[in-house]
Amino acid sequence: MATTQQFITGEFRRVLDERYRLTLPAELADPISTADGDTILSKERSGCLSLWRSAEWQERFDSGVELIKMKMQAGRMEQRWDEVQRFGRLLSTRSRQVKLANRSRLVIPEGFREFLDVPAEGEVMLVGAAVCVEIWNPQAWLSHLREEMPAFNPLFKNLSE
Repeated sequence: MATTQQFITGEFRRVLDERYRLTLPAELADPISTADGDTILSKERSGCLSLWRSAEWQERFDSGVELIKMKMQAGRMEQRWDEVQRFGRLLSTRSRQVKLANRSRLVIPEGFREFLDVPAEGEVMLVGAAVCVEIWNPQAWLSHLREEMPAFNPLFKNLSE
């Protein structure tokens, strides 16, 4: 898959308004949205949502789902129906296409609000995660940073060798 993605970085504190709207800075909104503002919103981990460029997400997603369907049709999943069902349940709720109004304002939909666990008029952290933009509950973000930051130097060295 050829990619046109930029390497997205940056950390920004924002506040959700009373209708769960959020304005992304241009440096985060531009790489993940089309000219029409289309993007994919996905549940990642508890307290974290992510925004992805639609075309790249869909291409990666479609190829993975097609492979699973082919395995099912070939009878290679007969002993794994519980995993297939689990996958289907998670797939049904994991992501959806959303539109960034004026290419920067996002309304977080129901179902995703509860997963993020931030009340209306509460703070969120926006984080560039190289290939996507993450929206974090601030407490979950701080916990994640505390756990992951000690591994930064070895990770950087491993990826840059």
